[in-house]
Amino acid sequence: MAKFKLLQVAALTFAVVLSGCANKGGTEESTGAMTETTTDSTMSETPMDSTEVVIENNVTEADSGDTMEYADEVQRPYAYVIYFDFDKAAVKNDFRSLMDKHGDYLAAHPEVKVILEGHADERGTREYNLALGERRAYAVSAYLKLKGVSSDQITIVSFGEEKPIDLGKTEAAYAQNRRVEIKYQN
Repeated sequence: MAKFKLLQVAALTFAVVLSGCANKGGTEESTGAMTETTTDSTMSETPMDSTEVVIENNVTEADSGDTMEYADEVQRPYAYVIYFDFDKAAVKNDFRSLMDKHGDYLAAHPEVKVILEGHADERGTREYNLALGERRAYAVSAYLKLKGVSSDQITIVSFGEEKPIDLGKTEAAYAQNRRVEIKYQN
């Protein structure tokens, strides 16, 4: 069992390293993962309204500085994971540019559908982490909808703490598990 987990971690590490290399014209793969930690089960947060988008530091669209021009067509981004801070469902400013690219691509391709998989680290109860994963996925969904993506293109799933990327007990390991993965269906 321990050997199998070690092999999984080694394979995932290899995939993450490969995804970090710029591969123009190659195949697209989803290898990233986002992580978020939660605190004790006494925390009570209400699910995020599907139209509400929370972004850290209230940075405006013009402040992000990342604009992308395409020759003929909007390209699908190569990164598929949005990471979150501990016990937070707010989209971090670091991921605005990436989410803008996904939003532009999906808005330009209304036939393409995505599944937004929300995840959390193991801290907190199973129920709390499922709700937190769902809030994170809804935050990403709301952001994409602001970019013109149709509700029909988005499916939300929460796995809570059930599908960790890193099984370690360090903050770095927990950070890898606080995430929303964007999985394209078409």
